[in-house]
Parts: sequence; C-alpha cells; structure tokens
Amino acid sequence: MEDNTAISFANVGACYDNAREVLSDVSFNISSGAFYFLSGASGAGKTTLLRLIYQLHKPSRGQIKLFGHITNDMARDEIAQLRHKMAIVFQEYSLLSHMSVFDNVALPLRVRGISETKIKKLVLKVLEWVGLAKYADANPKTLSGGQQQRVSVARAIIIQPAILLADEPTGNLDDENASRLMELFVQMNKTFGTTIILATHSTKLMETYKFPVIHVENHRVNFVGSQEQRVSTPQSAKKIWKGPKPQNYFSELSKQFDDIGNA
Repeated sequence: MEDNTAISFANVGACYDNAREVLSDVSFNISSGAFYFLSGASGAGKTTLLRLIYQLHKPSRGQIKLFGHITNDMARDEIAQLRHKMAIVFQEYSLLSHMSVFDNVALPLRVRGISETKIKKLVLKVLEWVGLAKYADANPKTLSGGQQQRVSVARAIIIQPAILLADEPTGNLDDENASRLMELFVQMNKTFGTTIILATHSTKLMETYKFPVIHVENHRVNFVGSQEQRVSTPQSAKKIWKGPKPQNYFSELSKQFDDIGNA
C-alpha cells in the first residue's frame, strides 16, 4: 500500500543554542494534499515548526520524514533536492534587493534551467494574478510591505510545490488582497494537491476558511478538526473577491508547466 504521508514527525524536539526546547515531543503525520492552519501565540514555536519542515533547522532529537525519506542525516545536496519540492513564505519576505520584482519571481525557474521564453510567460502570469504585473521592473524596496509579501508568494507558488509553508502571508494585507491570496492557496490545494501549512494569528481567517488547525502551545502541538472539514470558497470571501478566477489561472499555468515538461 502506497504511503500518502507528506510530513511525519516522531518525538521531535527543537531548541536554539542548547537552551530550553521551543518544541517538545512533537509527533504527527500530515497526508499529501492536506491544508492546515498553524496557530499559536507569538513565540510559541510556529516559525520553528515551519523551519523544521523546510530543513532550515535541525531537531535536537526525534525523527523527521518528508515524502517518506528520513531527513536527520541527509547530506546537503539531498536536502537541496527535497527543497525543490517545497516552497516557503516568511514574514520578512526574503526578497533580493539587487534584483527586480520579475527577477525575484523568476529565480526558482532559472535555478531549474527553464528557458527564458517560458520564464517570461510564467512570471508575468503569476504577477498578473497577484496584482503586481505593472511592478515587474520595479525594485522590491520601492514596494509596500503588502506588495512585497505578494511578490514573495508569487515566487513560492510559481514552481507548483508539493508542500507550501506560509508564515503569516496575509498579515500585512487588506481584506481584498488577503482573500486573493487565500483563494490562490485554496486552489493550489484543490487543483494540484499541494500540501499547505499556513501560519496565522487571524481568527477571522480561520473562521472563514474552516480548515483544521495545528495549534502550538506550551512547547507542544495539538490538532483541532480534521481534513473532512475541507470546504469550498465561503460566501463571505466571494463577496470581496474581485480578481481573476483562480481556477482559470491554474488551468492556464498548468498548461504552461506541461509545455515546459514536454520541451
């Protein structure tokens, strides 16, 4: 029987500089195609959990498996290969100020050796969807915090990752743009089966999109709800949605990725 587990933690602990553990005895399995919110107070360990999954931080004990592979003793090049299947969006954006918005978003495709002709089509399509097409040639430093966050998200989603990790991606956005990004994440999850873990402090967001929650408190992780709660776009979100239909976007983007794969 094929294992459908994307992320697996077994008795994982995490600390910094041999201090007290930020996370203790964390054990869970997350199936491919799942969508979870990640909640908890500031400093509870949400970002640490995301860093552990993305292999930016090593556990002090326990075992982490991604796509069925134990990561604890992986070599650097093996971890790099795993990361090609994942994308992460942090609060600090992590954009390269010496590159234009276009080049920031194009970077993951260039690393993969995609042709510039196809990169142009894909990048402009993604920037159009997140409402930043007219800023393609701009320097990220000239954009607002919310705009920079959208560039960061565009760069993450353009590779169609198997796992997407997002740390407060809607924190600096107004309702319309928060809805735009949430619809993008929901459609990624539905259309491509992307496994998504989205950290948020927004009770409104979690109440609107009723996905199950991973809650971090007192160094431990608890799960609230189940994947059976998956829902379609809430009516409250549809009322403020003004962008292009995400289904159309993903259909077009998928075709272009298929073309790349067949080139």
